[in-house]
This record gives sequence, C-alpha cells and structure tokens, in this order.
Amino acid sequence: MTLETWLAFAAASAVLLVIPGPTILLVVSYALGQGWRTALPMAIGVALGDFTAMSLSLLGLGALLAASATLFTALKWIGAAYLVWLGIKLWRAGGALDARPRTDATSALRMLGHAWLVTALNPKGLTFFIAFLPQFIDPRLALLPQVSVFAATFLILAFANVLTYALIASRARRVVQSPRTMRVINRTGGSLLIGAGVATVALRAGQA
Repeated sequence: MTLETWLAFAAASAVLLVIPGPTILLVVSYALGQGWRTALPMAIGVALGDFTAMSLSLLGLGALLAASATLFTALKWIGAAYLVWLGIKLWRAGGALDARPRTDATSALRMLGHAWLVTALNPKGLTFFIAFLPQFIDPRLALLPQVSVFAATFLILAFANVLTYALIASRARRVVQSPRTMRVINRTGGSLLIGAGVATVALRAGQA
C-alpha cells in the first residue's frame, strides 16, 4: 500500500476511536469509580476485543474478495453509505455521556475480561469493521499484508485511546462528564464520517 493510504487509515481510525460508544462508556464508568488503576487492564481488554472483532470481519472480507471482486466493490459502496448514516446519527446525538461510576470491587483480570466481551461482542463493531476496512483495501494487492498493517495500526491506536480516556476520567472527571465537550466530539466525528463516506462515493464514481 502507499504511505498516503496508510496515513488516511490511521487518521480516520484515530478520529473514529475518539467517538464515545459502549466500550468508552464502560471504560469511563470504571475509571470514574475506581481511578487510574483501571486504565491498563481496560486498554488491554479493549485491544483484545477489537482484535477479535476485526479478525472475524477480515475472515468474511477475505472470503468475499476471493469469491467475487464485484461483490467486494459493492460492499465498498454499502460501507460508504453506512459511514454517512453513522455520521448523521452522531451529529444528531446529544452531548451527555451516560457513564455512572462503578464502585464495586473488581479485579484487574475481571475488568480486562469485561472490556474484551463488550468490545468483541458488540454487533455494531463487527458491522463497522466490515464497512470501514474495505475502503482502504486495494483488491489488486495481496490481502494479508494490507490487513496486517491496518490491524496493527488500529489496535495500537485503540489501546492508546482507551488509556487516554481512562486517565482523563480518573483525573479530570468534569471533562468527560461535560455535555458541551461530548457534543463537540460527536459533531466533529460525525462530520468527518459523513465526509469520509461522501469522499469514498466520489472516488468510486471517478474511477467508474
């Protein structure tokens, strides 16, 4: 892949990871209730969960690409439409981050497992990977090297994102509990998702 493709994927992944979802709500809940000690096990659990969801998605994408390049191209169009829809939904979302502090005594291993389950079994996560990854995959190149680089990049960014959220929640609670801050994050992320989807459609039309 080209450096430009990798940079575009890394930038898009970083933006998308910042947008609050079920995983971030879980991380913030633990961090608000039990402090900074939750950061590392939660980050590891989320990274493992993302790896699981991404692996399942990639198996399906690999089979689809092997079966038909036309179907794979159609999936890219569907994925682009999904990104636009997701962006609109995020733009219209409120600013509240409904994360209640979890004060129950929980071991690091249990927190890790909880984060893994929530992340890996979230159907929205599986749908997202299927819609998102194909936008950056070149069917003319070998699939495994591409997805290996993308997977490693995404997992490193996911780990860093969760670690940052947990540390901020444990040290600066007003930031993650501020409706204004969350509204800005949602609307910025939503705008970028809509832009990514529209740009993808424009690129496909230009190549047609």
